[in-house]
Amino acid sequence: MARQRDLEFTYSLIDRIFRLSLGEMADFSGAKYDGDFSLTLEEAQRRKHDFVAQNLQIGAGSRVLDLGCGWGPLLNYLRSIGVKGVGVTLSSAQAAACRRHGLEVNVLDCRTITPETFGRFDAVASLGAFEHFCSPEEYRAGRHEEVYRGLFARIASVLPDRGRFYLQTMVFGRNMIPPEQIDIDALRGLPPRGSDAWYLALLGRQFPGSWLPFGEEHIVSCAEPYFRLVSSSNGRLDYIETITQWNARIGAPSLRKTLFKLALLPRWLTSADFRLAFTSGVSANKVCFERELLDHYRLVFEKQQ
Repeated sequence: MARQRDLEFTYSLIDRIFRLSLGEMADFSGAKYDGDFSLTLEEAQRRKHDFVAQNLQIGAGSRVLDLGCGWGPLLNYLRSIGVKGVGVTLSSAQAAACRRHGLEVNVLDCRTITPETFGRFDAVASLGAFEHFCSPEEYRAGRHEEVYRGLFARIASVLPDRGRFYLQTMVFGRNMIPPEQIDIDALRGLPPRGSDAWYLALLGRQFPGSWLPFGEEHIVSCAEPYFRLVSSSNGRLDYIETITQWNARIGAPSLRKTLFKLALLPRWLTSADFRLAFTSGVSANKVCFERELLDHYRLVFEKQQ
């Protein structure tokens, strides 16, 4: 799994910029437009949360575990409909931000959770965190399916029979470099500018220590025998629009953001990875979705009896 220091690099280092740009409880996972791109970002994120609650079949009094809860947007939504939410993240800044808003969030590796950790839940959700559960090293060692199956087993252990798990995640898309041709060492270097491998390398700088499953089918097969798939929907185009809206807001001029960026100047001067990840001027994730190197799915699972 991505180590805590990896996720601190991605999320804690620029925590204040995210919150200043996207709101105190910044929603950093793909919104749900369903093709209606006249919606505001907030409307599309609310549509996503409604969709999650509907598919988890939860209501007032339910108890839900949010794996990789980020800055707490789903937890805040659950609270608004009377659902008790418990969140987990490896980013100390995200946890601190959530706690300031009265949300129950813990700094913990999701892969260590057992029924004894927080008790049992009526449902579990994970939006945009599955990407971090397997590392490039684990993939190279051939352990990626073991990692995913172990995670599904732990999620199943805190759910009742027929309890639901909502998973929203990026995956490698149909135009991804074939597995047998992937050179992880080359991606850690810097492939030719503008190539597919170059954009993937930039993405690796933004999300160090993280690896993706190969398509929807890879996830579904690893979920067996713990879960059956209830429904699946593709959100690639929605994610492209979401990133477009994020980029506009993050790039909008702000004195407070400018002052904070100046405070990061020493990191910019001393870390090539930081420069590539956050100041290259390239939206690597958007390009990867447009080229279908990446894809995006919303999967609803039900625990097997």
